[in-house]
Formats: sequence, C-alpha cells, structure tokens
Amino acid sequence: MKSIWFVLLIGSCIFPFRATYSQEIYHLDLEHSIGIAREKNHDMLIMNQLLAQAGYGLKAATSRLKTHIDLDLMLPDYTETIRQFEDSTGITFYPVKQLRYNGSLLISQPLPTDGRLYLSTGLDNLQDYDKQERLTRLDLRLGLTQPLSALYAYNEIRSDFKRAQLNYELSLRSLKRTELNLIYESSQAFYQLVAAMERKNIAQQVLERQQEAYDIAQSKYDAGLIMEVEALTTEVDLGEASNDYRIAEVDYESQLNYFKQTLGLSLQDQVTIASDLSYEVVEVDEEFAVTQGLANRMELRENEIQIELSKLEVKRIRSDGMINGDLSAYYDLIGTDQKAIPYPFNDAVGNSWQVMRDRPGNFGVALNVRIPIFNWGEYKSMLKAAQSGLEVNRRRYDQERINIEREIRNTVKQLNSSLRRLQLLEKNVLLAEKSFNISRQRFSDGDIDSQTLALDRARLNAAYQSRLDSYISYKLLIADVMRKTFYDFENKQPIVQDYEF
Repeated sequence: MKSIWFVLLIGSCIFPFRATYSQEIYHLDLEHSIGIAREKNHDMLIMNQLLAQAGYGLKAATSRLKTHIDLDLMLPDYTETIRQFEDSTGITFYPVKQLRYNGSLLISQPLPTDGRLYLSTGLDNLQDYDKQERLTRLDLRLGLTQPLSALYAYNEIRSDFKRAQLNYELSLRSLKRTELNLIYESSQAFYQLVAAMERKNIAQQVLERQQEAYDIAQSKYDAGLIMEVEALTTEVDLGEASNDYRIAEVDYESQLNYFKQTLGLSLQDQVTIASDLSYEVVEVDEEFAVTQGLANRMELRENEIQIELSKLEVKRIRSDGMINGDLSAYYDLIGTDQKAIPYPFNDAVGNSWQVMRDRPGNFGVALNVRIPIFNWGEYKSMLKAAQSGLEVNRRRYDQERINIEREIRNTVKQLNSSLRRLQLLEKNVLLAEKSFNISRQRFSDGDIDSQTLALDRARLNAAYQSRLDSYISYKLLIADVMRKTFYDFENKQPIVQDYEF
C-alpha cells in the first residue's frame, strides 16, 4: 500500500511538470511577432510549398532543353507458340520458338527551333530454334526531325519554357503578396491585442478611481456629511466598474488567443507583449505613394503575366488552323549477320560490325504537310474564344490600375486625417486628465457631488478610449499603405523584390 501511494505521489509531480514544459513562453513586440508569423503561419507554409512546386516545374522545363540519353533493353524475350500464315494457297500454321535480346541507346538534343537532333544505336539478336539459326542486326543512325509550324507559327518548346518562367514568377509574387498581407494581419492582431490590453488597463484605472471615490463617500457618509443615496450611488458605480473590468479581462484573453492563432502559435503558449502608445509622425506624399504602388503592386504584374499567357494560347490555337507539317531526315549504317546455330554471340556481333563498316550508308528525307481544308469553323471559333480571353485580361489590367490608384489615394488621405485626429485627441486627453484631477480634489473637499465627479470620470475614460482607437487606426493605416505601395514610409525605403530565374 505504501508503494502505491509513493507511485501516485511521483506521478503527480512528474505529469504537471511535463505539461508545463511543453508550453513555450514568448515576450513579443511587433517586429518579433511578424518574424514568428513568417515562420509558422499556415498560409506562408502553403505558399512556400506552391513556390517550390513552381520551381520544380521551371527546372523541368529547363531540363527539357538539354541533352537526353535513354537506354532501352530487352533481357530476354522468349516466345514459344503457334502462328498463322495466309497466302494464295490457303492458311498454314507453323510453330515458333524464338529467343530475342536487344538493346538501343538514344542520345537526343532538342533544338531551339522545336526540332530534335538525335543519334541512336541498337543491337538486335534473334535465335530461331525452329530454323536453327541466329540473326543479328547492328545499326547506327543520325537523324533530324523538325516541325515546320515552329519556324513561323508556334514554338512549343520555347512557349513551354516561357510559361514555366511566368508561372514561377507568379508564384514568387503571390508569396510576396501573401507575406505583406500577413504583415498587415499580424500588425492588426498585435494592435488589437494592444487595444484590448489598454482597455483592460483603462478599466482597471476606472475601478481604482471608483474605489477611491467609494471610500471617500463612505467616510463622508459615516461622518454625516453626505446623504445615504449619494453613498449608494458610488457603491453602484463601483459595482459597474468592477463588472467592466471583468469584461475587459475576457476580451483581452479572447484577443490573445486570436493573436496566437494568427502567428501560428499554440493556444497553450504563454505570450506577453511589449508596446507603448508612442509614435512617430510618418509623412506620406500621395503622388509618390501612387507611383510606387503602380510600379510595384503584385496584382498588375500578375495581370501582365495572364496577358502573356493568353497571347501564347492565342498563338498556339492559331497555329493549329494553319498549314503544318514535319521535315525529317536521317543517315544510318546497318550491319547484319545470319548463321546456323550453334554460333557464338561475339562472332555474330563482330561480323555485323564488319558488315556495317563495309556496307554503304543509307539515308532518307521526308516532308509531310497537313493542309486544313474544312472543319466547320472549329479553329476559327477556338481562336475567337482565346482572343476574347486575351481582351478580358487586358481590360482587367486597366481596371486593376484604376482600383490600385483609388485605394492608395484613399488610404493616404485616411492616414493623414488619422494623424491629425490623433494629435488632437492627445491634447484632449491632457485636458481631460487635468479636469478630472481638479474634480477629484473638489469632491474630496466637498465642493461637488459624486454625479459631477462621475461625469468628469466618464469624460476622461472616453478621451482615453478615443485616443486609443485613433492610435490603433493610425498604426494600421501605416501598415496598410506599405502593403498597398510596397514602400516602407517609416524607414523611407522600398520593399526589396528579387525575382531570379
């Protein structure tokens, strides 16, 4: 029994320690919060994987332009069956018993003209047990294939490479846009948490001031200096202040969990934030901001990429409806050997090689042409559809430019207005603090009643809250301007964008 209690005691000590040990502790400001979000946010992790996928696609398209070497082996192919032969005398069945080995090596080099230059060599060895003979063939061929449409209409290999480049750039830009959106969302979550924390501090100050007023009122009531109803009023106000403080605590915990989720942290992690309500005046020139936005916004380049892809599609469809064809040419050497079994394999290959060297080479040239004559307007309709898609992308580009300019101008105006409001509200806070301190002293001296003090206290709380809301709005507008212009106006430097292929 003692040993059981001992085990339970040890377990109760170990497991709480493990639960506590699994928690991470973070002391964060805005910069560190954004850094953690870049590393752990799920959207960033997804976009990094999509970028890697596009990078592999670009690498595959680049590799397609390089020399390819393929080896094909048949080791072995044994056949034992009955086959049918038919001629003018009738149908004849005959047995087949064969053993075949062969191999071929193909070296292929894609050409910029969408053609292919290749060198192939092969060895085929057949042992026919019914005829008791070995047949050996050795060949070496240099060849060329060239689609004619690639010379004047559509080059597939170049278009595929260009498409892979554009898709990779599109993924890079999408990643950068996601990163800027994440910076804004992280800043928003951070400042919302700051606002919740400040509201909790304001509620705590209200509670402390109300507790002070309640204590003064109780002292006056006990001394018979004020009526009971006034003492009860301060007690009710104290209860409301206490309830408001508890609500502020709940709101802070809720915002804290949302902040953790935005950064990609566990809800069990412990987080404290370091922030004050100080700020620096950020000057933003509206015309400069518009210029930066139109030069750097991802959406415009993404629309340009869609236009380029649409042009490639139009070019491809147009080529399908044009006169097309293929040019092929080859020069090869062939050596054969046919001897009765048993006959050594090495000798058969050696004889084939000698024959290939002595026999004149073979060559061939072929030109195949395809001329579309009548197709019920199929290619014309497909071309019109592709051209309509291209026109849609062009109009979207124009509309996006207008939207971007409008958004930037509105945001800059809101930022400048928010700054002026913040500066005005700071003066209002100083005035409200002085007014409340005077009223508190007058209440203590008995010159005013609790209702007048409550009005001044409410005015001070409203001043604090207005100043806090204006501060949060101003900081978020700074982040929003950066997101929409790709320019950091706080540090007066552009956001670096590197796109290497």
